[in-house]
Amino acid sequence: MAKRNDNSQQPDSDAAMPDRVPRKLYERELLRLQAELVKLQEWVKAEHARLVVIFEGRDGAGKGGTIQRVTQYLNPRVARIAALPAPTNRERGTWYFQRYIEHLPTAGEIVLFDRSWYNRAGVEHVMGFCTKEEYGRFLNQCPIFERLLVEDGILLRKYWFSVSEDEQERRFRSRLDDPMRRWKLSPMDLESMSRWEAYSQAKDEMFVHTDIEEAPWFVVDSTDKRRARLNMISHLLGTIAYRDVQPQPLKLPPRPKPTGYVRAPVESQTFVPDHAAKLLARKSAR
Repeated sequence: MAKRNDNSQQPDSDAAMPDRVPRKLYERELLRLQAELVKLQEWVKAEHARLVVIFEGRDGAGKGGTIQRVTQYLNPRVARIAALPAPTNRERGTWYFQRYIEHLPTAGEIVLFDRSWYNRAGVEHVMGFCTKEEYGRFLNQCPIFERLLVEDGILLRKYWFSVSEDEQERRFRSRLDDPMRRWKLSPMDLESMSRWEAYSQAKDEMFVHTDIEEAPWFVVDSTDKRRARLNMISHLLGTIAYRDVQPQPLKLPPRPKPTGYVRAPVESQTFVPDHAAKLLARKSAR
């Protein structure tokens, strides 16, 4: 049996409220870390490495926001997000890990899993979407599966975002009142509030079986989202021995001499309305 991570024994609801990181300090350090992520990306390309980062945790724990900050300045052809929908009927008939294998990176790629194969150990188990036999098979096969990935050279990092009951409820309520973020709430998210202890037990059991030496779990206290993002990105960078790969120098070529090309009349093309001009006119009229 895999070793148990001591952090997994601390109930999410017991997390103390840390000092909030000031915005200016947060933005300055985030930009510095994002510059390092770009270096990491270039190293992954140059070394033909394969990096998989798993984001798991409570609903509303800040996984999505962290993923956005990680990928903000990265090349989407190199770093992509895998956020799989519910399995199709065909996928339900395959080996459980099969549809996730299709999204693993090739040489020179980074894949960030916004939830992953651990759905079976969490929501599927708690909500009864899988049988007890399927759940037990997952707990047995998952460590083997991940050892195979690591043995094949994949850099696998797993992060669990922890949040308290009160903070989760506060974030859910703020989403209910915000039309721009209401889409983030699903009936499944709301159901998770009434099954807090069941999810806690499922998480603890998951850690017992899958917190393995080859692919350990790292817990991120996400009570303060700013702190969580800085901590997670800093830790990820610190676990990989990347180096600064200097890109080949680029030089803008001189423009060729005109050859007589005449641009088509502007009137022959359909331009989008100048919405910005209306805004400027309103501002001037005040």
